[in-house]
Amino acid sequence: MLVSGKEIFQEAKKGKYAVGAFNLNNMEILQSIIEAAEAEKSPVIIQASQGGLKYAGIEYVAGMARIAAEKASVPIALNIDHGTSFEQIVQCVRHGFTAVMIDGSKLPFEENIALTKRVTEVAHPNGISVEAELGKIGGVEDDIVVSARDATFTDPDEAAEFAERTNCDALAVAIGTAHGVYHGEPKLDFERLEEISKKTDVPLVLHGASGVPDEAIGRAIPYGIVKINIDTELRMAFADAVKRVATEKPDEIDPRKILGPAKEAMFEVVRKKMRLFGSSNKA
Repeated sequence: MLVSGKEIFQEAKKGKYAVGAFNLNNMEILQSIIEAAEAEKSPVIIQASQGGLKYAGIEYVAGMARIAAEKASVPIALNIDHGTSFEQIVQCVRHGFTAVMIDGSKLPFEENIALTKRVTEVAHPNGISVEAELGKIGGVEDDIVVSARDATFTDPDEAAEFAERTNCDALAVAIGTAHGVYHGEPKLDFERLEEISKKTDVPLVLHGASGVPDEAIGRAIPYGIVKINIDTELRMAFADAVKRVATEKPDEIDPRKILGPAKEAMFEVVRKKMRLFGSSNKA
C-alpha cells in the first residue's frame, strides 16, 4: 500500500527505528526491494534519483511503484531523491509520488527556506511529505556533485530555525557522510547530530549511508534518524552478480538468468539493512 512519507517518518520516530530508502532504476531493483520488505514485514521508501528518472522515465517509475504498492502488504512511500527544482516537484506530485525531497542545500540559507516553503505549500495539501536538506553532503549523486572542500556540516541552530520556518516533514543533515563509494571509513559527527536532535523535533535523514559501519548506523538512529538512504551498495551487489554470471557463463544470453542473480543479491542487501535499521516487523 502506498502511503505518505510523513506517516512512515512519524511511526519510525515514535518507535525509535529508521526506514531504508532505496533507489530504483529498473524493475529488478524494485522487485528486490519490495520482496525484502515483504519478507521482513518492514515499511520501505522507494526513491528515484535524477539519473533514475532520466533512465526509466517518471511515468515508468511511478507506474512500477504503483503496481508494486497495490500488490504489497507493507507501507510503501514513493519519493524523489534530491529534487532540484520546484517544477520537477510539481511533476512528481502529478504522477502520484507520496514523498518529495527538495534539495536547496547549495542555495543561501534564506533562499533554501523560500524554496522549501514553496514546495510544502504544493505538497502538503495533496498529502505528500517534504524532505529538505541543510548543509552539503559531499560526493556524487548522479548529476549532483559536491566536492569535499564544498561540503559543510549542518549547523544545529540553523536546523531548528529551518524546520520551524519551512514546516518540512524531514530534514537531511550533513554530519560526515558522503554520496558514492567511500575511500576510507567515514567519521560521523555524533555530537553535532545530538545537538541537532535536541534543538528540533523534525525527523532527520541520513544520506550517503552505503558503506557506513553498522556500529555508526546503530549509534545514529536514537538521535532521531528516521530515514536512511542506500543506493551505492545496491549498485555494487547488482554489478558484482552480473559480472559473476558473465565470467562463469560467458555464453548466457537469457536476461532472466543474467539479472536473476543480481536481484537475489540486492534482496539480501536490503533485508540486511532493514534488520540493521530496526524496521523489521514494524509494518
